[in-house]
Amino acid sequence: MSIAAILKVKGSDVVRVGPETPVRVVIQTMGDRRIGAVLIMNKAAQLLGIVSERDIVHALARQGPSAMELSASALMSEVRWTVTPAGSIADAMRIMTNHRVRHLPVLEDGVLVGLVSIGDIVKARLDRQAHEVESLRAHVGGMH
Repeated sequence: MSIAAILKVKGSDVVRVGPETPVRVVIQTMGDRRIGAVLIMNKAAQLLGIVSERDIVHALARQGPSAMELSASALMSEVRWTVTPAGSIADAMRIMTNHRVRHLPVLEDGVLVGLVSIGDIVKARLDRQAHEVESLRAHVGGMH
């Protein structure tokens, strides 16, 4: 199963904010959308980084309430790993596990086309496993 299959179900909508966006606005956006990360992109639609819940918690632990007045670019992590729509779910799982990341931007020819989270990957694996179990049950049931 490919990353494209996940995006087909999930959609390719990606929440993004500008680098100057205050952290308090990033937090509000994440809460309103019920998501764990936002991508930081400039006006030219270039991917600059990602801010996750983890980045916010670390900033609050280091700086206390003043972290809320920082900009998204001050907290963002560099995007070091990405996947393509043609990439496999197994490869995405390997990247996420080996590098301890929970979100992977999906790029096609250098253009952002989506974002997958560890939750998306797990859901796709569970859905595929359930489908395989049902197929096996139907096959075995038809053998009588």
